Amino acid sequence: MTDLAVIFDELPTRDGGRIGVATLNAPKSLNALSLEMARQLDAKLDAWAVDRSVVAVWLEGAGDKAFCAGGDIVALYRSMTEEGENRGAGRDSVFAETYFTTEYRLDYRIHSYPKPLLVWGDGIVMGGGLGLMSGASQRLVTETTRIAMPEISIGLYPDIGASWFLNRMPPGVGAYLGLTGAQLNARDALDLGMADRFVPRERRDALLDALTAADYGNRSPAALRAAVQAVLDAHESREAAPAGQVWPLLDHIQRLVGRVDAASAVQRILADDCDGEWLAANRARLAAGSPLSAQLVWRMLERHRHTSLAEAFRDELSLSVQCCRQGDIAEGVRALLIDKDKSPRWRHADAASVPEEDVQAMMTPLWSDEENPLRDLGSGHRVG
Repeated sequence: MTDLAVIFDELPTRDGGRIGVATLNAPKSLNALSLEMARQLDAKLDAWAVDRSVVAVWLEGAGDKAFCAGGDIVALYRSMTEEGENRGAGRDSVFAETYFTTEYRLDYRIHSYPKPLLVWGDGIVMGGGLGLMSGASQRLVTETTRIAMPEISIGLYPDIGASWFLNRMPPGVGAYLGLTGAQLNARDALDLGMADRFVPRERRDALLDALTAADYGNRSPAALRAAVQAVLDAHESREAAPAGQVWPLLDHIQRLVGRVDAASAVQRILADDCDGEWLAANRARLAAGSPLSAQLVWRMLERHRHTSLAEAFRDELSLSVQCCRQGDIAEGVRALLIDKDKSPRWRHADAASVPEEDVQAMMTPLWSDEENPLRDLGSGHRVG
């Protein structure tokens, strides 16, 4: 394996086309999405989009443990602790702005990509990895897939467009996932619209071979989609997916969350005495998570119930940078990945004690609509 951040390849198809293959190449960090990875992937996707000989794109992660376990939060931590002498509002956040702008622009490109883009969501798919996967035209999951938005554990919130796509789940489910960082399997992902196909891990090579052997017709968008669809129809095996965790508990989850407020939802989830390892793990994660993050999860989902994906990304960019300037993320990353004491000292004791002015300070836009670095998202594209 090379030291390249992303490995690019092109597989010839039987009818003279090519399938672009991009492999995130940082298996030691579970393919955490670095700034360089995002830049390289965005540039290559741009080139493949206008290359008529490229009929489809395949995106995967190196190694056998993860597609992508999230964003490069260690690099973010280093920027927060090294770019300014003092923590808090007003500190330099140049890296954070650059990183999140690049990441969200890449995510939006995937959502609006003009050709079939398949993501092999094998193994861990969390945070920034879900940002890469959520917009793909074919999101493939396997028996090892483990999906989560665990940002509450590090003092962030579900970003990468989650303010938009978590709202497209059954009422209350997106809020529950965001508050608890619940881990989902392949069946859950299919049930909640986060995945399109279940393909056993052992069929990866056969699936790629079948894609190269397919007939992509006249190269029109419809012909490309039809060819990929036919191949996936022949390789999918939903009956082999694990039992779902969310759908059997849908009524219970919706009763817990309801249409209340963040503090009430947190209290009700933590007070829940329903048996089951999955629910217990979710309660424990919420209890240990950032109270400020719980408020931000709730507010962002409220704000983006009826907005566009582009609007959600622009708003998330501002909030994510604010989290680095004055939020809990530096402390959360320190406790989890730097000192590894797993004892973060959050700014607030619990969600109920977070002052409204602290929430509003975080959610105050950093730029006007005309100045937002992602102001051009949505121009010429329609997503969802």
